[in-house]
Amino acid sequence: QTKAIAGKVTNWDNVVLAYEPVWAIGTGKVATPAQAQEVHCELRKWLHENVGGDIAASTRIIYGGSVNGANCKELAAQPDVDGFLVGGASLKPEFVDIIKAAMVKKN
Repeated sequence: QTKAIAGKVTNWDNVVLAYEPVWAIGTGKVATPAQAQEVHCELRKWLHENVGGDIAASTRIIYGGSVNGANCKELAAQPDVDGFLVGGASLKPEFVDIIKAAMVKKN
């Protein structure tokens, strides 16, 4: 999917890539932090090799697989996880914890 758009994007400044494991969609299952990091690292590596190092470093790659208040801190601690694509948890009070975890990562 990334390959299909890479040649068509002329300005990567506002591009955000989101990764959600197909087996996590609507299931409540979440990748381990190591699994999420592995895929995000590979995406960043692909960007580096196919688009450029500066773009790979600056493109935000976010995780979106059943992120919640209980797992957001460990996921945010991964070096290549730049934020979250949040579904149902955005409607619950724990969304504040997810925002805080992402804010710590940003700062």
